[in-house]
Amino acid sequence: MRGLTDKRVVITGGASGIGLATARRFLDEGSRVVVIDRNADACARTASELPALQAVIEADVSQLVQVERAFAQLDEAWGGLDILINNAGISLRHPFLEITAEQWRSVLDTNLTGLFFVAQQAARRMHAAGSGVIVNMGSMNGVIACPHYADYNASKAGVIELTRTMALELAPQVRVLGVSPGAVLTPMQEAEYTPEMFASLNEQIPLKRHARPEEIAALFAFLASDEAPYIAGNSVIIDGGESAGGLGSHVTC
Repeated sequence: MRGLTDKRVVITGGASGIGLATARRFLDEGSRVVVIDRNADACARTASELPALQAVIEADVSQLVQVERAFAQLDEAWGGLDILINNAGISLRHPFLEITAEQWRSVLDTNLTGLFFVAQQAARRMHAAGSGVIVNMGSMNGVIACPHYADYNASKAGVIELTRTMALELAPQVRVLGVSPGAVLTPMQEAEYTPEMFASLNEQIPLKRHARPEEIAALFAFLASDEAPYIAGNSVIIDGGESAGGLGSHVTC
């Protein structure tokens, strides 16, 4: 991709799944990459696996103090950033009637409030510098609701609308957009699904498979690059055709 060499890239949730694949992709593009993740073991493993990373910072995005501390470290190291891949998120599969207040807060605090904390810190620095790109991680769950994910669905719908609002307010200095994947084969989903559930869902996807994390990473790289300078405000769908025919009305998630 054009325009990614030496760019300062921050990736939240970057120590596993889509985030880890995205870190690898931006390193391959010649970017300077910092990963932020709350999982200490995953952070250590990522630092070992990807020694070219500028830093791996342990921080929980749902905690403003930790986010501020992480960006203070970035200021010391870089004095700013060029690209934010705002990817950190969690999900819990449970019926609506059984969601506890603690579970609801945990999902919303990470997926929406935490994304806001990180985006605001990045946007302040980018706006002051006069340029930058923020790509927020949405989901098709924020467009077409899936049963058993009420809290996750609500959080991702919020991310999509927040992305639109940020794009309006921060342009033209900062270009803001989103990515809304469908089913992706990640450790998070593997922890929630049985092999039978995977097979059933794959049968309902036109391309008959889950996306690979590397495919989402490739989209992140394209959207953040100079190849996509006029894409802003939208949450780009990458779902193997799942939503093309209104599949979400009967999909089993």
